[in-house]
Amino acid sequence: MISQPLVQISGLSKRFDVSAPWLQRMVNREGRKIVHAVNDVTMQIERGKTLALVGESGCGKSTLARLLVGLYRPSIGRIEFDGQDLVQTLNSAKARALRRRMQMIFQDPYASLNPRWRVQDIVAEPLRVHFPELGTAQSHGRVAELLHSVGLNPKDATKYPHQFSGGQRQRISIARALAAAPEFLVCDEPTSALDVSVQAQVLNLMQDLQSQRGLTYVFISHNLAVVRHVSDRVGVMYLGRLVEVVPTQRLFEQPQHPYTRMLLASIPKMKKGLQSRAPIQGEVPNPLSPPSGCAFHPRCPQATAVCSQQTPELRHFQGIQIACHHVQG
Repeated sequence: MISQPLVQISGLSKRFDVSAPWLQRMVNREGRKIVHAVNDVTMQIERGKTLALVGESGCGKSTLARLLVGLYRPSIGRIEFDGQDLVQTLNSAKARALRRRMQMIFQDPYASLNPRWRVQDIVAEPLRVHFPELGTAQSHGRVAELLHSVGLNPKDATKYPHQFSGGQRQRISIARALAAAPEFLVCDEPTSALDVSVQAQVLNLMQDLQSQRGLTYVFISHNLAVVRHVSDRVGVMYLGRLVEVVPTQRLFEQPQHPYTRMLLASIPKMKKGLQSRAPIQGEVPNPLSPPSGCAFHPRCPQATAVCSQQTPELRHFQGIQIACHHVQG
């Protein structure tokens, strides 16, 4: 029997009004300015698996991450978590129970921890919210277990965040996320602020925790080497849209979308010398005035007239999903 996906996303969009104040718009005779940060995204996230989201800065990855955990409300579309409508449930009496099942690990461990709180209080905060029946001694014991599970000394609970390195702070963030015993973790570039050696330690820790606890991850990263190491499937985003969703191994062996191929070509290849790195051509268009049709067509070497006229739909093709007019299937 095929299990149902943990998260089902249908036609999801998020728009932000970035207009100037009303009086300034009247003086300058300007209209409203709307950014489509996430635009008509449809996909599934399987239980116990890791879906990675990749793409250039500003493509909507972090906005999508915040939508998935309810930090942003969708403008259009629907998110179902284990069969429940996310927005409706978060506006009901069941909100706390649903919040406990999903957590987020943020990018910057220097900014995501309260510098005035001790580690004991930081990690114990989800326990106070979701398990108020726990006494002080039980809470302290649980914090000690969580710190040990992420490779920290339980005696460190009395210290402040500034007394730790970046990698140790991110481990504290992971311990805090795990305190509520979630099923679903959204990781927004959790290793980008860390040294390479520390990145490997944190990534290995997250994989161990996933295998021990059966966690489901959404992992956002610019680093395709990291994505190859941690993910089962990859969603490639460009200007708010998914352009390809593909199993990780196949992404690196047989990329189909021109943008995916361009991303992979930009990775330095040590075996072929320093000149083998192909820079990504062109610039990401202004999201306030995106190109017509396929947003990638001004940079695409395969673009034809239809690309500037029609927006390609994300469709199934030989076991993957792709949005491109020139991939037939």
